[in-house]
Amino acid sequence: MGPGGRSVTAPAGTHAREVARGERFEFGENWAEFLRLLDERRISSAIQALEAMLGRAQLAGKRFLDIGSGSGLSSLAAWRLGAEVTSFDYDPASVACTLELRRRFAAGAESRWRVMEGSALDPQFLSSLGTFDVVYSWGVLHHTGEMWRALELASQRVIPGGRLFIAIYNDQGAWSPRWRKIKRFYCTGIVGRWLVSVVFISRWIVRDLLADLVWRRNPLARYRGYGEQRGMSVWHDWRDWLGGYPFEFAKPEAIFDFYRARGFELRRLTTNGGTVGCNEYVFERET
Repeated sequence: MGPGGRSVTAPAGTHAREVARGERFEFGENWAEFLRLLDERRISSAIQALEAMLGRAQLAGKRFLDIGSGSGLSSLAAWRLGAEVTSFDYDPASVACTLELRRRFAAGAESRWRVMEGSALDPQFLSSLGTFDVVYSWGVLHHTGEMWRALELASQRVIPGGRLFIAIYNDQGAWSPRWRKIKRFYCTGIVGRWLVSVVFISRWIVRDLLADLVWRRNPLARYRGYGEQRGMSVWHDWRDWLGGYPFEFAKPEAIFDFYRARGFELRRLTTNGGTVGCNEYVFERET
């Protein structure tokens, strides 16, 4: 067992060395800041989003695997819906966030919610977890450095008749490789982080402000209501997007074909309209 009572399976120091080489964004650091904003309103939004995509209001008696738990918010939503939850993340700071969130908002949940440190690319670790009614991984598998292998391994954890809920970055054509270079530069150090953040965040703020003025909307409304989107925070989502490296992406049809060949049927799809961000997919495994 590692610090704070978490189970540890990832090689010690691997994540830190990748961060030091500029090969990986520190998602856990971002989630630690987000945790300060978390409240019951955001939790309620996360629960509603999970219910809507899975098409069910209860997960009582179901086993739920959260691959790349991040802040732990989605795991908490599944736990409150009645599921037996297993959460894991490759980033030690994200594991710590999930543990802290569990302590704050799900006291005494240890018997029905375990938190672990591990890799979505480790077949032995994944196999040791067993199989699940719902395997969930929102915006994670494209950050592993081996997205298609991660997608394959995640599918193997789904029981026949079970659901696979993933969110994967949309392929934007020529812009996607450009974003990969921008994200890589962001992760090179403080200068990269500062330059990328100033250029793009200021650009987004001005763009949105002009659009709101043209359409006579309250410029602050989009930010005040942002927490209703899965309980997230606009500032932390901006940082996650700009720094999110490794970075891969796929067109919806590529994801369809990949999982159809493995005995999965698409049950629900939410696209991002061809812009930056993730397409959400819910697949069901054939019985």
